[in-house]
Amino acid sequence: MQTFPLEFLTLSEAKKLQFKLVDTITHHFTGAEFLSMGDLGVVPGLGRPKTTAKVERVIADFFEAQDAALVRGAGTGAIRCALQAVLKAGDKILIHDAPIYSTTATTLEFMDIDTVKADMNDTNEVLKAINPGIKLVYIQHSRQKSSDSYNMYELINAIRKMTNIPIITDENYTVFKTKHIGTQVGASASCFSCFKLLGPEGIGCVVGVSEVIDRIRSMNYSGGGQVQGYEAMEVLRSMVFAPVMAAVQAEEITKIAKMINGGEIEGVEAAHIVNAQSRTILAKLSDPISSKVIEEANKLGAATHPVGAESRYEITPMFYRASGTFIKENPEMKDYMIRINPMRAGWETVIRILKEAVRKAR
Repeated sequence: MQTFPLEFLTLSEAKKLQFKLVDTITHHFTGAEFLSMGDLGVVPGLGRPKTTAKVERVIADFFEAQDAALVRGAGTGAIRCALQAVLKAGDKILIHDAPIYSTTATTLEFMDIDTVKADMNDTNEVLKAINPGIKLVYIQHSRQKSSDSYNMYELINAIRKMTNIPIITDENYTVFKTKHIGTQVGASASCFSCFKLLGPEGIGCVVGVSEVIDRIRSMNYSGGGQVQGYEAMEVLRSMVFAPVMAAVQAEEITKIAKMINGGEIEGVEAAHIVNAQSRTILAKLSDPISSKVIEEANKLGAATHPVGAESRYEITPMFYRASGTFIKENPEMKDYMIRINPMRAGWETVIRILKEAVRKAR
């Protein structure tokens, strides 16, 4: 199986991102303000807490965008808000010809959106599919299929040379792990979960052009829908730690895959680095015992299901089933594949658990 994982940031590059974010913070907050928990409520003239507005400004400036909005509903909520800000019921959009993430599919279904599919691994096919009836192009930065090889940056650039059609990108699992998000290379809006960046539960973010962000705010004026000041501060503080954490994790993934492919673990034939949806290892077992290996890994201290997939709660290495989209594409591999994500663990812990879990399962 050939895979095409996204590029990942080196530790040096990740440190630069961390330092850039902290520098951006100092341009918007005094030292005393940043040590506070922030205000609450629907402040007149803003429609949201002053602290939330400041945090949104920091995020927008960091990503070189016109504006940003923190929303409820994590990554799914962010995508839903962005789509609702641009589309009307019955509109036609262009998506990748691949299994779509389940909560995104639900949003499109309930908005009665007509989807047209094109293989985004073929830029010419995408460009040919864009016509006056298409109201938006939706691109998932992380891989939807193990065989996906498209470069989102190049794809957006090609679309922008032809048209100014709205482009929305799903950046879940890619923020602070790749060099850019969609808005930095020409997309109208990029959406991601702050929970996946060590932040609080249920908070998402949309970064993009003012027209989209203003529309999101007008749709979400009620006090109960606002991200409060203390939540916004928690988002920002957590973001500072995300780039370096992700770079260390990526380094360990590379080490683990190299050891498996070196034949060091009996019963494990191969390892493929994939973005499914997180950057993980797909380990191919010699026998159809994936569920048993996962069960044994749990007993050895590994997590066997995600909380937020990269959230603050995911500390121990994770051994879990292949993603639903991967299984749809490769149903025959369901019992032979497991996903491994070291999370905050080093390669030594992961290899120890994998060796023992496979031995016991066999």
